[in-house]
Amino acid sequence: MASGQDTEFLVIGGGVVGAAIAYGLLRRGRTVRLLDEGDDAFRAARGNFGLVWVQGKGAGNPGYARWSCAAARDWQGFADELEHRTGTDLQLQQAGGMHLCLNDDEMAARQLELDTVASRIGEPYPYEMLDPAQLARLLPSVGPEVVGGSFSPLDGHVSPLRLLKALHQAIDALGAQHEAGVRIDDLAHVGGRFVARAPNHVFEADRVVLAAGLGNALLAPMLGLEAPVTPVRGQVLVCERAAPFLPLPTLHVRQTGDGSVQIGDSKENVGMDDGTSIDQLSRIAARAVRCFPVLANVNVVRAWGALRVMTPDGLPIYEESPTCPGAFVVTCHSGITLASAHAGVLAAWLDGGERPAHIDTFTADRFHVQRS
Repeated sequence: MASGQDTEFLVIGGGVVGAAIAYGLLRRGRTVRLLDEGDDAFRAARGNFGLVWVQGKGAGNPGYARWSCAAARDWQGFADELEHRTGTDLQLQQAGGMHLCLNDDEMAARQLELDTVASRIGEPYPYEMLDPAQLARLLPSVGPEVVGGSFSPLDGHVSPLRLLKALHQAIDALGAQHEAGVRIDDLAHVGGRFVARAPNHVFEADRVVLAAGLGNALLAPMLGLEAPVTPVRGQVLVCERAAPFLPLPTLHVRQTGDGSVQIGDSKENVGMDDGTSIDQLSRIAARAVRCFPVLANVNVVRAWGALRVMTPDGLPIYEESPTCPGAFVVTCHSGITLASAHAGVLAAWLDGGERPAHIDTFTADRFHVQRS
């Protein structure tokens, strides 16, 4: 049986969230064992759209807007460091991003949403509402049905699979004990240490971070924590490589660094079904063509579904166990945008530093507040 008697941190979950946290802790000189269930898991990074995105986030919670903006501002430095360490090109482009509107009602709703965030955030929140002529100067291929949109210079996109690869390369190079194909069945706090059990394996550490996505729902209560997360399916279409036509990502269509086109615009409550459906794929393809008519004659090469990790209000949970100090739960659905923060100030908090002010409200007890 494997054990980890000399391990300071046990990070459960080898997706982008867990790997970013492990990387941050290793940079701080900590010993880390990363437990990764592997590609048989419902890995959110497989279907992540790859956006580094702040537009619209935090309309109901200014802390989330501040947290997202801070992470976006740190992303270039985070990417530069990872690329220097690993030689992997993350294909980060962060010259801004667009949200396109196809009618006046969409435009008005978008204006209200962004104005609301800007009025509540208490710090600069850069965005512009653009008319069709302004849009066309930034996106010459935009279609005539688009009535306008919003632009933020903080937004961008990256390859989520390249990011995950680079994080795994970096943590291995920094000396992580990286265990693949491990599914934890039981967690306990024994004699001041944490014990995680899997078939034929027992792991121990001084501290434990639960970053297992949808798996946190079962693991968290074992250590006096809560993670009321549920799956929300998103479907993605990938088109063949095309001549460059999209210099900036939009919320629903982006052209990757390899030239292929990704299209995604679905949110479905279908349990653990990560399949695809013709009705949803047809709908997202039709909207993409309305936004960019050039896509009408581009071939689709594959499609897939993936499960997002969602809390009841869509916001993250960052919490230390009140009954088992040293046990933390980390869950969010914006693992790409927040990766720089997870590897930075969040890792510092997990390592005994001050809790970032932006995340003060992101504890699970918010779901028990009585509303009159």
